[in-house]
Amino acid sequence: MATEALALTGIDAYYGDSHVLYDVSFSLGEAKLLGLLGRNGAGKSTSMAVAMGILPPRQGTVSVFGADITGKPPEAVAAQGVALVPQGRRIFKSLSVAENLLVAARPPRKSQSNRWDFDRVYAAFPRLKERQGQAAGLLSGGEQQMLAIGRALMGNPRVLLMDEPSEGLAPQIVAEVMATVKRLKGEGLSIILVEQNAQLVFDVADDIVVLNSGRVVVSGPAATLSHTDLHQHLGVY
Repeated sequence: MATEALALTGIDAYYGDSHVLYDVSFSLGEAKLLGLLGRNGAGKSTSMAVAMGILPPRQGTVSVFGADITGKPPEAVAAQGVALVPQGRRIFKSLSVAENLLVAARPPRKSQSNRWDFDRVYAAFPRLKERQGQAAGLLSGGEQQMLAIGRALMGNPRVLLMDEPSEGLAPQIVAEVMATVKRLKGEGLSIILVEQNAQLVFDVADDIVVLNSGRVVVSGPAATLSHTDLHQHLGVY
């Protein structure tokens, strides 16, 4: 039986009195990549906020490798091996590149064979090594995205949540970011990739979930999804 790296089950979530997720359920397999798609306001980032413990659900459960993390704060979720690359990067602009990486550093679990540390992050993103002493706010948009990914990896996660990593980037930089995503997946990291660009997701995803108005409307293996469903909910294909 396949192992679920992360599972949201029957999630209802609210911002104040506004009901934003309705009975949302999906699961990420171990060493798999799940593409989470939807138009603006569909509930993609909200689902990531629930998974990361930023927004506690009113109903439903969240689990990581079978451990219930429902309602736990982000630091407890991170301790279970979940890391977030947030939409908009949200780096610490006044800190140096190295300081941004340091604040997120967490030792790997005993079962982890591939340890993420400064040397490995710099090997993955050589431009960060070149600029390690530079204030993060002076980096280009692409470099800031690389730093956001590197910062998440410094936590030695088992599950990586990536929220709109291609947003606002030039095509060449998007290609570099997606190459990194493919490499991380190939190394066995379990990844949820949130994107509006469906084609980027289909190039790397094992499974696809489409949200519309806070509800799951399409779910299944990427190779078997109906183009009609995708066009109806995303306006693509």
